[in-house]
Amino acid sequence: MSINFDSALGIHADALRIRSQRAELLASNLANTDTPNYKARDIDFQSAMKMAATGQSSNGMQTSHANHIQTSGAQFNNPAVQFRIGMQDSLDGNTVDEQVEQAQFMQNSVQYQASLDFLGARFKGLLSAIRGE
Repeated sequence: MSINFDSALGIHADALRIRSQRAELLASNLANTDTPNYKARDIDFQSAMKMAATGQSSNGMQTSHANHIQTSGAQFNNPAVQFRIGMQDSLDGNTVDEQVEQAQFMQNSVQYQASLDFLGARFKGLLSAIRGE
């Protein structure tokens, strides 16, 4: 009998992938704190998980003609990526609030670690099942 890792690992592998993408976006926001007209972005975790659970494609842009240019940018591939609305307008048009981004980054880090722990527990369970323990 073969093991289907997608069903054995559950949603934890998808959650780990989405948390990783979110960490990249939040780090990008923090790196661009002083960049004029930079718009803070974030991932809507709930809608991204729903897309992963239903197996929907994450192609945000579709072409209607064979001569159209194919997109491969990260901002177009995941419709769960959204712009964050700032609490207070900045004179230079930047919407990054450093304290909010740091708090979101730390919260995401804790949730990423929790996903790793859940995934590790799943692997331990699979290993004990294979060994017959």
